[in-house]
Order: sequence, then structure tokens, then C-alpha cells
Amino acid sequence: MSNSMKMNPSHDSKRKNHEIDPVYDENSRILILGSFPSVKSRESGFFYGYPQNRFWKVLAGICQCETPKTIDEKKEFLLSHQIAVWDVIASCTIQGSSDSSIRDVVPNNLSRILETADIKKICTNGGTAFKLYHKYIEDDTKIKAVKLPSTSPANASWSLERLINYWGKSFFGPTI
Repeated sequence: MSNSMKMNPSHDSKRKNHEIDPVYDENSRILILGSFPSVKSRESGFFYGYPQNRFWKVLAGICQCETPKTIDEKKEFLLSHQIAVWDVIASCTIQGSSDSSIRDVVPNNLSRILETADIKKICTNGGTAFKLYHKYIEDDTKIKAVKLPSTSPANASWSLERLINYWGKSFFGPTI
């Protein structure tokens, strides 16, 4: 088989386990849930590791501070702003980083976060995370999630400024 006909291993659908620990402490008040870490996030060992993902820029814009760069800076940023971050999925079959390819979902158990922190609002980063949260977790938590537009570069119809405005209103507005 020629090289051009070989399948790229990063495009194979394979069972993956979530190996990034959630970030939270007893002061966390907002929980942001993604669907499942991207290939770049899995490689870097931390959330939103793909440089073109606007997650960190959006949060920095809302909080009006510098965008954190290192994993330690990102953890400190989240905790100092009472934000917890994790994902809906503990394991799944996924092709690369494609949310649309997600199959065979095993959800994360949020109880350790909810038992430690007084979470006032759960937000999802994008429609897939929202749908998966509703399907697999909402009945257990009894907390309705706020669906936020995805910070992924694939969501090109949302500018950085528009994301910052929408996310900021969702964070600090009434619980939906």
C-alpha cells in the first residue's frame, strides 16, 4: 500500500480514556465542561491545549487579565477566579479530535467536584458537551447546564469579542 493510501493513525477511531484531572477547589463556583480533550490537549496533558482554541483568551477577556500560558498559570487562573474545569466524558471512541465522531460514551462522575465546591452554575463549552451532559449527567446532578458557544476554531462564526461578551453575560448573569 502506498503512503498516500495508508490511514493516518490520528484519524483512526480508537477507545480513549480521559487522563486529565479536573481543576477545582472548595472555592469553585462555576464549572465549565467540555466534551472530551482534543488530541493536542491529550498530548499536552491539560485542557484546551490546541493553540487556536480560544478558551483561555475568552476567560482572560472576561476577567480582564493576561492570558495564562503555562499549565501552572492556567490552574492558578482558574482557581483564583473560582472556575472549575473538566469534561463530560471519561472515555469514548473518538476519531482524532472530532466531537462528531464520539461514540460509546462513559460519562465522568461529577460528584467529587459537587461535594467539594458550592457550584452555582454549570456551563458547557459547545453543543456536543451540552447534549452529552443532558443525556448522561443532568439527571444525577439535578443542575441544568448553560450551553455556551464553542471556543473551538471550528466555530468560526463567533469572533473572539463576541465569545467574550456572550460567555461573560452567561457567567455573571442569572442562572438559566
